[in-house]
Amino acid sequence: MAKSKRPTLTDVADLAGLGVATVDRVLNARAPVSKETAARVLSAADTLGYHARGLLRQRLQDLVPRKRLGFVLQKQSKWFYQELANAIRVAAAAQRAIRAEVDIAFVESLSPNDLGREITRMSKHCDAIAVVSIDHPQVSAAIAEAAERGRPVFALLSPLTAPGLAGFFGIDSHKAGRTAGWAMSRLVAGSGDIGILVGSYRYLGHEALETGFRNAMREYAPTRRLRDSLVYLDDKAVAYEAASEILNAVPHLAGLYHVGGGVSGVLKALEECGRAAEISYICHENSPATTQALIAGLADLVIATPIEKIAHHAVTSMTRRLLGQFNETEAIPLPKFSLITPENA
Repeated sequence: MAKSKRPTLTDVADLAGLGVATVDRVLNARAPVSKETAARVLSAADTLGYHARGLLRQRLQDLVPRKRLGFVLQKQSKWFYQELANAIRVAAAAQRAIRAEVDIAFVESLSPNDLGREITRMSKHCDAIAVVSIDHPQVSAAIAEAAERGRPVFALLSPLTAPGLAGFFGIDSHKAGRTAGWAMSRLVAGSGDIGILVGSYRYLGHEALETGFRNAMREYAPTRRLRDSLVYLDDKAVAYEAASEILNAVPHLAGLYHVGGGVSGVLKALEECGRAAEISYICHENSPATTQALIAGLADLVIATPIEKIAHHAVTSMTRRLLGQFNETEAIPLPKFSLITPENA
């Protein structure tokens, strides 16, 4: 039986619809070629089983620009931010338009000085930055400084008002808050009051969640009394104290809407008060703690951000900006949030 002919450089060129000299330039890096041309050559080589296709694949990879993407997240101890960091790494590894290197920093406080300092540090070695941050003049100044260096900065999860901002990745917080209000109006029974816990008004996302919730409650349950919101600095220990305060002060509390992190602190307060079964509790972000709370009957509804899709949109949009595919401020239309109940936890 005759041995099958080994594919040649000419065979690759013919299948790719290119000249032999062009294929030779790709293979031996003799002169610059476009990424598209290299991709055509590699596709033909793969189809034919050309012996040097591994080298061609390396040549194609060498044509992809290397870019460093910086991400400033909040407390490293929080499950949510650990999951977000993992999702960012996966999204960056899957990126094909650039060779993405990721720098992820966790800021342990809401200090605008700490956040601004981290943005400035990243702007010295990262090509683009996404930041989870409170809205503050110091943060805006750091973003402006980064933009002057040619480093676009995007807001992640919570919007920012900085003039130099390149875009925003996150859910529609006002709509999520209205959804919580609609759900609360149907969950609560009797005539009890509704309490509200807010992480920080410096987070514009938190402010929009609370506003949406109050607007929806006024529409769907106009006679229901809403208590003044308690701000707890997005800290678990302070969240426990704030929740305990309202539970002790309002014995007829019928519902509690929780905007922000520190859910485990609020759950502890609900367990200790002995009235969790009488109180409808709505909070944000899916985690092992909220899942267990739903199963145990401590929580009624969790509104969750689609972390993987947020990470994908962030990495993709940052890449597009760096490749010059858009230059204006861009608000990416992000996927809808999820609603998790005891039945689908």
